[in-house]
Amino acid sequence: MLFSQIRQQGRVVLGLWALLVLTGLGAAYEGRWSLSFVAVATLGLAMAPVILAKRYDITLPLPFVAAITLFLIASIFMGEAFDFYERVWWWDIALHGSSAIGFGLIGFVFVLMMFEGDRFAAPQWAMCLLAFGIAVTVGTTWEIFEFAMDNWFGLNMQKSGLDDTMGDLIVDVLGAAFAVWLGYVYLRAKDRSFWTWPIDRFVALNKRLFRKHR
Repeated sequence: MLFSQIRQQGRVVLGLWALLVLTGLGAAYEGRWSLSFVAVATLGLAMAPVILAKRYDITLPLPFVAAITLFLIASIFMGEAFDFYERVWWWDIALHGSSAIGFGLIGFVFVLMMFEGDRFAAPQWAMCLLAFGIAVTVGTTWEIFEFAMDNWFGLNMQKSGLDDTMGDLIVDVLGAAFAVWLGYVYLRAKDRSFWTWPIDRFVALNKRLFRKHR
């Protein structure tokens, strides 16, 4: 089952996964065990959504899988293993913003799924507010996780402390707001457009979950 799922991914995704495998093997050969572990962990997290989606009979658009893989590489592999968070001042901001947009879109799709795709089952502002709440909650939970890791294990995930946390939360809110705006455009649109493409694509690939879509 796992190999069949891997074969279904696009060349870009397979190339990124292969790069992580080669990096992990190369680092292990050189005795750089921490780098090898980070590469393997990144690969596992990148493949997890594909495996879970298959488990629940959900089809993920390939650009979504590629975006997850790139985000994990940028966050865990480059950010932690190669210290990009310290070397590039905007690295953390960009990752928080992109993840907030992603979770906002996921939240909106989840809310839409609750109504089986019926865009008129609830007030548009209410559906968007629910999606916004999901995205911000995920971002807030991550900040709590960083705080716990720093206090329990002596790490430095919060970097500059309160300033870092508040900056991340502000970026999370802005990213979630942008994603919710995309959801609102989708609810109002009569035809597909560039802005609604991610949602349109997911709905088209999983029609059984959106039986009341119109």
